[in-house]
Amino acid sequence: MLPTVTFKAPKQLLNAATGYLTGYTHTLNPYSGCAFACTYCYVREMPVAKFRPEPWGSWVDVKSSAAELLAKELVRAKRKGPVSIFMSSSTDPYQPIEYRTGLTRSLLETMAGGDAPDFVLLQTRSPLVTRDIELLRRLGTRVRVSLTVETDLEPIRKAFTPAAPPIPARLRALRELVEAGVPAQAAVSPVLPSSGGFAQALRDTGVTRLVVDDFFMGDGSLGRRTERLGIRRMYESLGLEAWYDRDAYRQVLEQLKRHFPEERILVSQAGFLP
Repeated sequence: MLPTVTFKAPKQLLNAATGYLTGYTHTLNPYSGCAFACTYCYVREMPVAKFRPEPWGSWVDVKSSAAELLAKELVRAKRKGPVSIFMSSSTDPYQPIEYRTGLTRSLLETMAGGDAPDFVLLQTRSPLVTRDIELLRRLGTRVRVSLTVETDLEPIRKAFTPAAPPIPARLRALRELVEAGVPAQAAVSPVLPSSGGFAQALRDTGVTRLVVDDFFMGDGSLGRRTERLGIRRMYESLGLEAWYDRDAYRQVLEQLKRHFPEERILVSQAGFLP
């Protein structure tokens, strides 16, 4: 079922970054809501979703005329000092509605213009990001694409994130970004059950920077938000209880260390900082 789409004019786009995203000056979310509707998404437990009557994933608010507003806000923000942006903290900027609206692209066009931010991290799980490679190349070292690849197993992806893009498509997108010279990292975040060939699959993309995170370090509440979502029961129903553990990420980390230089593998918050 397609989500209900509403166009709303925002009063503000750039919001002060706090908590887990300390290290950035601002967050930027082109949309409210997310059609990928990942079962473990911590945003489900945040006010933007928790106090809305419709189920998470069934609605998306599009922030109309956002590019013009961003241009003005960037000018004001840069007067106060360097500007670093995390995009996005509570939605995916390349969810399916982006095909229709081009909203994220319009924001990148603004950033690639005169008053560009000093740095922007573009967090997504969608191969659609490759559509904007020419804009990302214009931003140069001021941008990093963080592409989520939580597992190499499609049955696991389908169990936890059935509406999200397939893993092979994401791996191809990573390879395309790397080959185009766009700064990129693979975000194994959150760690989901994977095979012994996961690290090799990531290495085959050519990516050289990785971040590993899990529910307990990365949901902003030491795992409590994830626990309230009932994710433990999903693991139990799949017979994968051992993977729902505070140390489970270490087996993925050790596998990655056999294929990548250790200094290129970051853990949790450190991997998302500018």
